[in-house]
Amino acid sequence: MQILFLPFKRGNNLQLFSSSSGLDPREVVEVLEQFLQEGRVSALLWEVCHQQAQAGCLELQDSLLNKIVCLPEHVSNKLQGENPPVFFPQNYFPLLGDAVLQVLEKISDSLRGGLDCSISFVSHVLGKVCVHGRQKEILGVLVPRLTDLTKSDCIWQRMCWRLVECVPDQLCFLPDPQLLGSLVVKNKKAQFVVTQKMLLLQYGHTTAVLQNLLGYLSLDSLRRPLLLRVLQELLETWSSSSAVKHSPAEQQLYISKAILICLSHLKEPEIESCRQELLTSMMEGVKCHLDSSLPQLRRLGMVVAEAISLKINTEGPVLKFEKAGAALPLVLESSEKSHTAAPVTPGEESDAELDSDDDLIPYDMSEDKELKIKAPVYIRDCIEVLTGSRPEDVDKWEATVKALESLVRRNPAATREVSVELAKILLHLEEKTCIEGFVEIRQRAQVAVLTTDPIPVAKYLTSQFYSLNYSLRQRMDILDVLVLAAQELSCPKFLGKTKHSGVQKPCIPLLPGSDSSKDWRRIVDERIKSKTRRFDMGQSRVELASHPNEFNSVAGYFFFPLIQHFDRPLTTFDLLGEDHLVLGRLVHTLAILMYLAVNTVVRKGIEQGWLPAWEPEVPSGTAMCFRACCTETGSKLELSGLRS
Repeated sequence: MQILFLPFKRGNNLQLFSSSSGLDPREVVEVLEQFLQEGRVSALLWEVCHQQAQAGCLELQDSLLNKIVCLPEHVSNKLQGENPPVFFPQNYFPLLGDAVLQVLEKISDSLRGGLDCSISFVSHVLGKVCVHGRQKEILGVLVPRLTDLTKSDCIWQRMCWRLVECVPDQLCFLPDPQLLGSLVVKNKKAQFVVTQKMLLLQYGHTTAVLQNLLGYLSLDSLRRPLLLRVLQELLETWSSSSAVKHSPAEQQLYISKAILICLSHLKEPEIESCRQELLTSMMEGVKCHLDSSLPQLRRLGMVVAEAISLKINTEGPVLKFEKAGAALPLVLESSEKSHTAAPVTPGEESDAELDSDDDLIPYDMSEDKELKIKAPVYIRDCIEVLTGSRPEDVDKWEATVKALESLVRRNPAATREVSVELAKILLHLEEKTCIEGFVEIRQRAQVAVLTTDPIPVAKYLTSQFYSLNYSLRQRMDILDVLVLAAQELSCPKFLGKTKHSGVQKPCIPLLPGSDSSKDWRRIVDERIKSKTRRFDMGQSRVELASHPNEFNSVAGYFFFPLIQHFDRPLTTFDLLGEDHLVLGRLVHTLAILMYLAVNTVVRKGIEQGWLPAWEPEVPSGTAMCFRACCTETGSKLELSGLRS
């Protein structure tokens, strides 16, 4: 060891003995181990605190501070990791915490006796330990004891306030308001740590720490303005599009928890004073979160927006999302406890019991049959029902939606006459009643129309993908329908199963006794096989049924219109900008179309359609899409004609 610290007085200064260069490091470590086990660290700290009231050497204190906090590292460096157990961090820092408690007790006794004493060196030790990441070990010893001592002793309260005031930058845990008092109101550095550092710059603290911290701000009338200011700053960060895009999801969750806890502590006059600011932040924040491509962030935005809406609209309608539940853990226990229902006494009777009709004899309805609305049998009748607006036709409308797919597949000729009109109706069709699986039913009907008449319907859908006044949901529905239809057209098994499934194939019946004529080929094959000598039989090949690939002639109508305008921003649609979610779905769709067209005639044209991606004047997003499609298809594209 380079320095062996043993305290003694020379004049009025604390001195350190330098160890002889001839000493073995293990001998020095043994002396230090005995020094720690005999409790001499508390004597060393007390000597410095006692002398600090007088003129002391700052360099000496800094050196001693460094040696005390970094002693486990110094010993480990000298012994190459072969430390005695007392120098392990999990053992050393609790021992240091006990020494700090002993020094604080001596300082308390000195103050009661009217003697002057400084606590700043102990504060520096705590701050240094926190900087080194060992706050859990040392505060686990200090906090429970200090919490008990500050409950009824004003001297210990003042000592703890002073202890924390000297090291606000290293403050990382606030277990009890009595340890801080109103320090955040008086001290700007402590205020920065509590209101900025722990809430906006850090996000690793648990929900319990957040509840304790924000509860500390809400307990006193002097600190409640800080709670409102913290809420405004949290909402400003939560509603910032830049923060939503570039902050990690963990920090977004941390900020959302803090906002919900702040809302639970607000009182009605405070809500009334900042109602407009809350409404503005809610509208901006929910837009930023719903525009995110991460489902977790979208759910967080829904939950926080619902909580804010519930606070500012106590009497009117509140904002409600369908998929906002279970996105955050339960952190608002206090607000829910205040709204518990009052118990009903046994002697009370309600009006519902007086109006009960349980004594009446029910009608026998076991033989009743539900009247079902007949679905239309013609395509044009379906169009009239779907485009009608009469409210009494709701049941007929529901039956039409459910029967449309099978009707389209059974009547291909009639469907081709109105295919584009029917595709337009289905694209804009909205759910009038609560139909289970409505989205899937409508999608299957769209696929049926597209596979029945591919070219005109594909032209219409691809042209509408880049048109104005369409939502992102409708554009992604178009992509899904194109993919499903392309898979159906290129899959021979689907053709054999669906087409003519209900039509019985014509056949010529054989005479009942002609078994020999029915199995003559099998008998001949068996005779030839029994009289033939083979050296290697090999695997028997089963001929698979072949069907024409209907996607061969229409693949270009699916692919080329989609890739034609993706890098041209529109007024309400920008794929390379904020609508990047649809861009990812578009790339995935193009990759599937390229894969399905791998054995078609138009494959060469599809590959050459990506040639503009290598031109220098075209945006780099095109090249990124090309590489993504190449990765998705997994096939080797011919790049011989491309420039380096």
